[in-house]
Amino acid sequence: MTDYRADQVGSLLRPPELLEARRRHAAGQLDDDGLRQIEDRAILEALAMQRDSGIQVLTDGEFRRGGWMTDMADAVDGFVPQSRTMDWQGPNAGSEPSISHVVGGRLQPRRRLTGNQAPFLVEHAGAPTKVTVPAPDCFLIMSYAEGVTDQVYRTRAALLKDVSAILHDELAALVADGVDYLQLDTPQYSYYCDEDRRREMRDSGIDPDRDLDLAIAADNEALEGLDRSRVTVGLHICRGNSRSRWIASGGYEPIAARVFPQLDVDRLLLEYDTERAGGFEPLRFVPDDKIVVLGLVTTKQPELENRDFLARRVDEASRYVPLERLTLSPQCGFASVASGNLLTVDDERRKLDLVVETARLVWG
Repeated sequence: MTDYRADQVGSLLRPPELLEARRRHAAGQLDDDGLRQIEDRAILEALAMQRDSGIQVLTDGEFRRGGWMTDMADAVDGFVPQSRTMDWQGPNAGSEPSISHVVGGRLQPRRRLTGNQAPFLVEHAGAPTKVTVPAPDCFLIMSYAEGVTDQVYRTRAALLKDVSAILHDELAALVADGVDYLQLDTPQYSYYCDEDRRREMRDSGIDPDRDLDLAIAADNEALEGLDRSRVTVGLHICRGNSRSRWIASGGYEPIAARVFPQLDVDRLLLEYDTERAGGFEPLRFVPDDKIVVLGLVTTKQPELENRDFLARRVDEASRYVPLERLTLSPQCGFASVASGNLLTVDDERRKLDLVVETARLVWG
């Protein structure tokens, strides 16, 4: 397991040329090879930017994806579109109609989830590489629809069993591809931290504490049997990240005693950029074999944090987890959806530079 003191979550702002290419591809005006060439160029430029910044683990920015979890529905049969309402907070807050993919048939992979993403990244990174995938627990809340999914999977646990198996195979393939660092992404654990979300679950007949146990078990099942000598495994918990908006609030206290010690990961990537994430006290539940990646640098706003303030925040966290088991990263990705958060590529670069500078100040 590598320290990676200057870490990052994964997604980066897409350049305008790539966004336009995706629009043309969706409209049938650009073929697959044409899109691939533009993606390749954009990824090579993003890798050069990351190397220049000094960030210690590199990603392809998720440039080949429409969003952080779209690979699953694109690559696996059994998903059907369903209208839903998302209650966003932050810039342009409010209820927003959305089309999500819920499970309406038996899940059956058509192809690998990440396709050809990893080999190109590994070949061209020139540094340790990270690939992200959605954690199985995401599908417990986002993809199980009463009256639809329960016609195929009678229980939520049965659905998670198939999801975990599919994601396990993808993770094993990524290890074989030579990826150095695998990251499970999930905003769903934050729902269990938010009393309003917990109330919504109970009102729907869902026991949030039982579901939390199902979520932990599903995530661990996806990791069973991986060659952990060859790869670092992390899990990133966010509170929603779309166009600088969020969907949940609350500190980690309601989940920390179970999630932090029970998840079979090496690194916990935790948002801590605003008061919405609460204090550092829940870190007392992190066991000695895990590293905590403090997401102190926000990706939701362009304003640059003060380096000395960040260093003091790391020092505060070290009251609960020793400094040698702490590292630093941005709070989330810069573009969990292709349109990205409300900042510029220059803002993004300054944020990554700040992570590196602060890590050098704190850890040398």
